[in-house]
Amino acid sequence: MDDPGKLLDNLRDKLNNVKSSTDIENLRIEFLGRNGLVNQLLQKIKDVAPDQKKEYGQKVNTLKSQIEELLQDEEKEFKQTTTLNIDITLPGIKPKVGNLHPTTIVIRKINQFFRYLGYSVYEGPEIETNEFNFEKLNLPKDHPARELADTLYIQEPEYLLRTHTSSVETRAMTQEKLPLRIVVPGKVYRNETSNPTNNSMFYQYEGLIVDKNISMADLKGTLIAFVKFLYGQETKTRFRCKYYPQVEPGAGLDVECKFCQGKGCSVCKYRGFIEVLGSGMVHPNVLKNCGIDPKVWSGFAFGMGLDRLVMLQYGINDIRKLYSGELVYKI
Repeated sequence: MDDPGKLLDNLRDKLNNVKSSTDIENLRIEFLGRNGLVNQLLQKIKDVAPDQKKEYGQKVNTLKSQIEELLQDEEKEFKQTTTLNIDITLPGIKPKVGNLHPTTIVIRKINQFFRYLGYSVYEGPEIETNEFNFEKLNLPKDHPARELADTLYIQEPEYLLRTHTSSVETRAMTQEKLPLRIVVPGKVYRNETSNPTNNSMFYQYEGLIVDKNISMADLKGTLIAFVKFLYGQETKTRFRCKYYPQVEPGAGLDVECKFCQGKGCSVCKYRGFIEVLGSGMVHPNVLKNCGIDPKVWSGFAFGMGLDRLVMLQYGINDIRKLYSGELVYKI
C-alpha cells in the first residue's frame, strides 16, 4: 500500500471491528511494528525521486503520528467502555470480621450494670507487691495463700504475680478519697494445675464499696440484682457462710447449675449449684491497714472467677477452651 492516506483509512476500518485490548495491540504491531506497514513505506523512500524524498518522508512521519494517536484514543475509549460495563448495583463481597471474646463481652456487660449503680471501673498492676496483695488484706505471713505452692513469685518475698484483684482494691482505699465505689476486672495468677474448672491464669472480677452505714442488706440486694441481671430473673440463688480473711462476716453466692438444672453433674460437682462469687463486709483490720477509721466507715466487697460466669453464660464445660485455639463457643 503505497498511498499513506489509504493506509490511514484502512486502520480506521479495522478499528471499527475492535473487540478487545488484544485486537488493539495486534493493530499496533501490524502498522507500527518493526516489520509493520509504516516501516515498509519508509523503506520505499529509496525508490522516490530525489526532489520528492523530503515531502514523502514528512508524509510518512505525519502518518505515523496519526496512527499512534488513533490507537491511543481507541485504547482509552475501550478501557472506559469496559469500566462502564461493570454493574455497580451488584452486592459486594462482605469482608470477614472477627468477634469479641466471650470474656470481653461479659466484662463489658457487668461493667454496664455496676456503672448504672454508680461504680467506677478501676485498674491496677498485674505484678504486685507483698504489701498490697497480702499484708493490707489481713493475710498473715503464715497464711497458706502466701506459700510458693499457691503463689507465683517473681522476686521472693516482695514481688509476685497478683493472686487476686483485691490488691487493686487496697491500692484504691489507700490512694482515693472516700466514699468509694469501684469494680476491678483483670487477670490473676495461681500456681495451679489446669483442669476443666481451674487454670493457672484466669480472670477475676471484684467490687468494693466503702461508705457510711453500709450493711449486709446492701451486699445481698446488690449481688442478687447483679446475678438476675446476668442470668435472668428466674435464676435461683443461695448464700452460704464462708470464711475470707479480708471480710467479716463472709458469704458465698451460688447459682443453680444451668447444665443440669440443679440435678447434679460433673460441672457442679453433683451439688446442683455453682459458686460464682465470694463476698462479705470489709474486715476492720483491712480498713485500718489502708488508713480508714472502721468506726466511721464500713463497706462490702465481692469477688468472682469471671471465667466461670462466662462458662455458665455460653454453656462451656471446660475453662481451658476459653484460652485455646478451639473456638467452641458461639457469639
